[in-house]
Order: sequence, then structure tokens, then C-alpha cells
Amino acid sequence: MIGFGDPGIRCSAAGCTRDAEFRVNWRNPRIHGPERVKVWLACQEHRDSLSDYLGSRGFPVAVTALDIELDRVPDPA
Repeated sequence: MIGFGDPGIRCSAAGCTRDAEFRVNWRNPRIHGPERVKVWLACQEHRDSLSDYLGSRGFPVAVTALDIELDRVPDPA
């Protein structure tokens, strides 16, 4: 489990050194089913850009608080 204050919990955006506040949960539906969850970490500034980047490629995305783990990322309705 990832939590606030853990050392090394930084935003996944290139060059960003800020602490992560969000999980950008995603998966590649061409390769994995809904139960396979990949996670990028994001600060407030990069939350939308990371989510939009993945979404524009057709990947299902769900953004949650850093302390909320998802066990699946379903296809959009």
C-alpha cells in the first residue's frame, strides 16, 4: 500500500519531483482484462495531463486518491 509521506512517492510525470497525491489507474485493454491495474502517480499539477495522455490512447483510466487502491479498471460505459 502506498501512503502519504513514504519516501520516493513522487509524481510520474517526466522531470517532476513533487510528492504524489493521486493514483492514475489504467490498463491496456488490448493486452489485459479489467483486473489488471497499472498505476502512475501524479501530483495535483500533472493529474489531468497524465490521465488525458492515457485516455487519448483509448486506455481505461480511473483517478483516485493516493491511498485508494483499485482492484480493476473496467471499460468505459
